[in-house]
Amino acid sequence: MAAGYTAGELMVACAAREIRDGEVVFVGMRLPLLAFALAKRTHAPGAVGLFENGIVRDQPAATLLYTMGDGGNVAGSLWCTRMMDVMALLHRGAVDLGFIGGAQMDRFGNLNTSYIGMAPPVPASGEPPSEHPEGGRPPPGGSAGHAWATRGLPRGAIKLPGSGGAADIAALAGRLLIIMSHERRRFTPRVDYVTSPGYGEGGDWRARVGLPGGGPAAAITTLGVLRFRLDTREAYLDSYHPGTSVAEVRANTGWDLPVAEGVGETPPPTADELRIIREVDPQGFWTR
Repeated sequence: MAAGYTAGELMVACAAREIRDGEVVFVGMRLPLLAFALAKRTHAPGAVGLFENGIVRDQPAATLLYTMGDGGNVAGSLWCTRMMDVMALLHRGAVDLGFIGGAQMDRFGNLNTSYIGMAPPVPASGEPPSEHPEGGRPPPGGSAGHAWATRGLPRGAIKLPGSGGAADIAALAGRLLIIMSHERRRFTPRVDYVTSPGYGEGGDWRARVGLPGGGPAAAITTLGVLRFRLDTREAYLDSYHPGTSVAEVRANTGWDLPVAEGVGETPPPTADELRIIREVDPQGFWTR
């Protein structure tokens, strides 16, 4: 990464630029928290932030937040209600943009935060499992996932924290912004388990299965910015961060990542953006 700022600070600046003035944003924690604060203090003063625990803010918190339940997030909030109420706003189509991350992302923007190293479950009878038409990987909410949950994980598999509301955001938000570390093991041709749907199998998959949200707009990573083709919905490299290259991004992606015509370097954070980020997070707790 180029001198003068961290990869986290660059990612915050990139994420903030995706927030439009007046939008309702499902914020979450870590880098999106800083991105919301940056957007509010620059080009999107009218944006409103939702937090999954029931807090709605029209201004960033006065202090750095370590959890969304911190007192600083409650103080001065526009609305301090229940999780059910903010999730209801999402379900009624009132959320324009949602931030989420994942342990894995595939070429169609599907995210996994549930299981790593999964294989078809062994039936209770002990008979070999029949092959799943999707190669043994369960569909979102599929019965295979239920079988794994009730019979125990296969040897070597890892259970991750799960959805935590991310599946709802991915399915229902007007646009989805993915924030992830860019490693080959994370950017895989197919996720081991679809926790949060992106564009499914590509093309018009979201419309065919009835998901009202718009799907992923971009994936902002530690190496670059990926966007999604309007026809196939496959991810492509839109820009690479200063200090990296197209070759490095592609080498750290588990599929043959297409590259935008005229792909260039991601614009670095401006001096004003860096000043605001460091005022919000002076110790670099989230951006180191």
